[in-house]
Amino acid sequence: MRKMGLERAVDLGEYIIKTGATVRAAAKVFHISKSTVHKDISERLKKIDPILYRKVKAVMDTNRAERHIRGGDATRQKYLIRKSLKNKLPE
Repeated sequence: MRKMGLERAVDLGEYIIKTGATVRAAAKVFHISKSTVHKDISERLKKIDPILYRKVKAVMDTNRAERHIRGGDATRQKYLIRKSLKNKLPE
């Protein structure tokens, strides 16, 4: 395993714990794919730093449990915005 991957795994773990970021958010910040975030956390970090891994896993489990709520809120906001724009259009 390259040194860069090991460092990135630790940096990702610390970032997720510090910010409570989702996998998508962390991937966007580090300019990597969601798959890479999962691999770094679930495989590399687990071997490198098991204590940090457990902390990150707790944050990721919380995010996973709340994702249906976030999705519903996003959809609700989408339709509220559409409705308000429709009401502002002149007829």
